Amino acid sequence: MTFDLTAHMKAMSRVVKNLERDGKPAKAVIASRVYDTDAADLWDALTNQQRLPRWFAAVSGDFRLGGRFHVENNASGTISECERNKKIAATWEFMGGMSWITITLTPAGKGTKLELEHVAFIDPHWQKFGPGAVGVGWDLSFMGLSRHLAEPHQPHPAEAAEGWFASQEAKDLIRTTSSEWARADIEAGEVPGDARARAELTRKFFSGEISPSEM
Repeated sequence: MTFDLTAHMKAMSRVVKNLERDGKPAKAVIASRVYDTDAADLWDALTNQQRLPRWFAAVSGDFRLGGRFHVENNASGTISECERNKKIAATWEFMGGMSWITITLTPAGKGTKLELEHVAFIDPHWQKFGPGAVGVGWDLSFMGLSRHLAEPHQPHPAEAAEGWFASQEAKDLIRTTSSEWARADIEAGEVPGDARARAELTRKFFSGEISPSEM
């Protein structure tokens, strides 16, 4: 099987929800799609430390309830829920901040729906970049998983290859996903102009047009 980026993008769903967490205003960024495989295979892709680097990143730690994990060069967290082949919930601790992720697997026809919810407080970072700040990154992971399932022999994610972010595929993906997160933000009640401005800033960051020092 060959990975089809266009088909993958059409299969993706993106939603933003307004909610509260610990009595504070928060946002939920929700990405999902149906994969043409069973829950056991998806669960293995999400938790097998030999498969994770092929589509996501190297992840170390204790993959069980109460265990700690660390994503190489990224976040760490504690697993708060763990139901095999069905659900993982954990904290997402990055650069001194705390947010929360929940991954749910449910049967969908002959495949399995993977839904990832990332909940974060409305802080200055959110106000500057909007949902794409985490959403575009998760979109890259969903793409990586899709490519891995289609081409399991590949040893690393496409975006790990030198120069990939400068490719037309990367630029198109980042532009499209940034725009789609802006659309989801608007549907959740955000002012259209503000949502699109945040999405454009996110696009520039992921595309390398601005550096972290310029943010």
